[in-house]
Amino acid sequence: MASSASNVPNHLAIIMDGNGRWARQRLLPRSAGHRKGTSTVRKIAYACSDRGVKVLTLYGFSTENWKRTGDEVGALMGLYERSVRKELGEFHRRGVQFRVIGRINEFPQRVRDILLEHVEATKSNSDLILNLALNYGGRAELVDGVRALASKVRAGEMDPDEISEEMIGRSLYTGDLPDPDLLIRTGGDMRFSNFLLWQIAYTELYVTKTLWPDFDEPALDEAFRTYGARERRFGAVGEKLR
Repeated sequence: MASSASNVPNHLAIIMDGNGRWARQRLLPRSAGHRKGTSTVRKIAYACSDRGVKVLTLYGFSTENWKRTGDEVGALMGLYERSVRKELGEFHRRGVQFRVIGRINEFPQRVRDILLEHVEATKSNSDLILNLALNYGGRAELVDGVRALASKVRAGEMDPDEISEEMIGRSLYTGDLPDPDLLIRTGGDMRFSNFLLWQIAYTELYVTKTLWPDFDEPALDEAFRTYGARERRFGAVGEKLR
C-alpha cells in the first residue's frame, strides 16, 4: 500500500468523468463505458477503505444527466440496481456504510427501493461511509436546504437572524459529514459540474486526464501523494510564506 497515513484524506470526493469517452475510443457503446466505470467504483472504494479514508463521496448521476438518451439513462438505472445489490455482503465484511444523497425520489421505484434497503442494512457499519450522489446537484441541494430552514422560520421554530453558515451546512444532504479534504476529477475537465458547491470551499483539487474506467490504485496513490505534499491554509498565511 503506497499511501502513508499523512497523505490520506479523511473525506475524499470524486467526479467520475470519462466513461463515454473511454467507450468511444474503443468503438463501444456508452453503456460499456458505464459498466467498466462501475467496476472501477468497486476497486477504488475498497482501495480507499484499505488506505484509511473514512468518507468517500462519488458523483454518480447529476440532475442534468436526465438530458441523456432514454436508453443510456435506463442502462444506468439498471447498473445501480445490480451493482448495489451484489455488494451487500462485501459492505458488511469491510464495514462499509452505504449512503445516497440527492433527489432519489425521482428514480424508478425498484431502484429507489434497493438503494434505501442497502442504506438501512448497512447503517451500523462504521469503517467507511460510501456516499453515492444520485440525481444530485449542488444547487438543488442548496435549494432543499434553504427550504428546510425556511419551513422552520415559518413554523416559528427559529428567527431568520439566527441562520448561520454552520446551520446552512447542517441542513444539506451531507450535514453530519465533514467537508471533503480532497476532490479528484478524472477525465481532465477543469470544472466542478455542480458538485458539492457549498462543501468544497477549502477542498484541495486534483485533476487527472485519466478517464474514470482507467483510474486505478496507483493513480489513487499518486493523487494522495500530491495531496499530502500540499500546505492547507484555509485562508491563513502558511508557514512557508511568513
